[in-house]
Amino acid sequence: MATVEKDDWVERLSASGEVRDQAVTELRVILVRGLASTCRNRYDNRVQADDVVQDALIKILDKLHTFEGRSKFTTWAMTIAVRTAMSEMRRRHFKDVSMESLLGDGMRFEPAANEASGDPSERDDMLTKLRELVETSLTDKQRDAVHALLHGMPVEVFAEKTGSNRNAVYKLVHDARAKLRQGFEQAGYKAKDISAVLA
Repeated sequence: MATVEKDDWVERLSASGEVRDQAVTELRVILVRGLASTCRNRYDNRVQADDVVQDALIKILDKLHTFEGRSKFTTWAMTIAVRTAMSEMRRRHFKDVSMESLLGDGMRFEPAANEASGDPSERDDMLTKLRELVETSLTDKQRDAVHALLHGMPVEVFAEKTGSNRNAVYKLVHDARAKLRQGFEQAGYKAKDISAVLA
């Protein structure tokens, strides 16, 4: 696959002084315009472009060294900006959602069926086993974290609502995944079977 030739964005954004300032200003205009359209068309203006462009620019500048030139720089930058907007939208949505209301409706895990999902009865058996493992092998905190994150709650919001921090939540989820993996293996499931059915 041919790569798109690198333009001068990386060079200008890596420079200092007026050259860098001008490049940041130009990129900000492009991102605000692109995000305004995206937020209006996809997210019903629930997130304002100006609100997230600053965060997006910080991420773009931090990741500048990772740009490989396989697409236009502005396409790559807009992808980061859209992800930033989506994260902000999720944070805002879950800010006023109580843990009790989120966790009160029980564990729901219903991945969309697709052709790669394998035998429907095997898939149902695996989902039943997953629910059983979540209920029997995880601690209350692990169960709450898995449940909240499956509902789309950002890690930062879950950490804030539970008086924890991001690293502790990642560790909690990592340990929960290890327990679930071990439970599946003890039940005779192999990693490739789980991936095929729950893909």
